[in-house]
Amino acid sequence: MGLEGIVERLRVQEGPEGCTFGVHVAPGSGQDALVGLYGDALRVRLRAPATEGKANQALRSFLAQQLGVSVDAVEILSGHTSRHKVVRVAGVTAGRVRALLKAE
Repeated sequence: MGLEGIVERLRVQEGPEGCTFGVHVAPGSGQDALVGLYGDALRVRLRAPATEGKANQALRSFLAQQLGVSVDAVEILSGHTSRHKVVRVAGVTAGRVRALLKAE
């Protein structure tokens, strides 16, 4: 499967409040990095540990930086204590979220 097929597997829903998509987080990694897909969700490695909300805050900061928005524009909707999360990012399009995979 080519890169286009992989990018299209990322399920992103665009709505009036922003784009919503799944993220699979691997906390406690050696670096902060987008490493592709996990099913139909973005797979992200974070240095922050999964304690006291540190990985959640690191995820919000990482996605904000990658998408060029403020940290306040990134909201974790579900999965606060899970590796699989659903996030919403205000001020971006589905195309911009999918472009993250093309850049990697």
